[in-house]
Amino acid sequence: MATLPVTHTRLHLPGTAPTPKRPVRLVARDLDASELLAAHSHVWGQVTYALDGVVRVTVGNSTWIVPPMRAIWIPPKSLHEVATLEKAKLRALYVHADASPFKGEECEVLEVSSLLRELILAFAQVHSGEERETMLSSLILDELARSGTQPIRVALPDDKRLKALCELLIADPASPLTLDELAARVGASSRTLARLFERELGMSFSQWRQQVRLAHAAPLIARGLPLSHVAAELGYASQSAFSAMFKKTFGQSPTAFFANKVA
Repeated sequence: MATLPVTHTRLHLPGTAPTPKRPVRLVARDLDASELLAAHSHVWGQVTYALDGVVRVTVGNSTWIVPPMRAIWIPPKSLHEVATLEKAKLRALYVHADASPFKGEECEVLEVSSLLRELILAFAQVHSGEERETMLSSLILDELARSGTQPIRVALPDDKRLKALCELLIADPASPLTLDELAARVGASSRTLARLFERELGMSFSQWRQQVRLAHAAPLIARGLPLSHVAAELGYASQSAFSAMFKKTFGQSPTAFFANKVA
């Protein structure tokens, strides 16, 4: 999978900051593939959601692949970066810090219910100062607080050599390259990299690679691809091998796990 050139996109739009009277604001961006909202932060929280398309959200030492059935809650003041993996209709909800639907300073992976999706679509159509804006804001905050899913988080390292290796596999999860072959590309021995995986990420190379492949599975399944195609796209030898790894990780088969998430 070739990495496309990255286009940087303007981060903040004027007049979109949430306030105590207007605690939820929405910014709509239709982005092409490989656009980048470079690392930035703000005093309000943000729900990053794409109506269509797939985005990658990176906060600190974690990254998430986010399909349309999921969103990411990013707490206030968190440095974050958003990149499009394919053409995407990005809908960012800015939430005033005092109205945050979540406690703590950790990102939350949210399951986007049919109701939440419809609320976001409706909110995009309201005008400033309308009573409907206030009502929809309250409903959105309530629905966000009720949302939840099993996060598929991909940990990122600090070591530059290991991070370069990780970026290669995130860009091409089906890559058949071994740790020895990848080590030659990033200028480190496989033994050194194996130690770094355990020390910085708390897991082996093979365990981390499985995380990446599973993270990429959700967007493919959301597109309606047969599981046999998903398995092949992600480098598994067979559909049964993919399903077995998925069930081992999440306790359910892919079909059962996504039954109510891709409708």
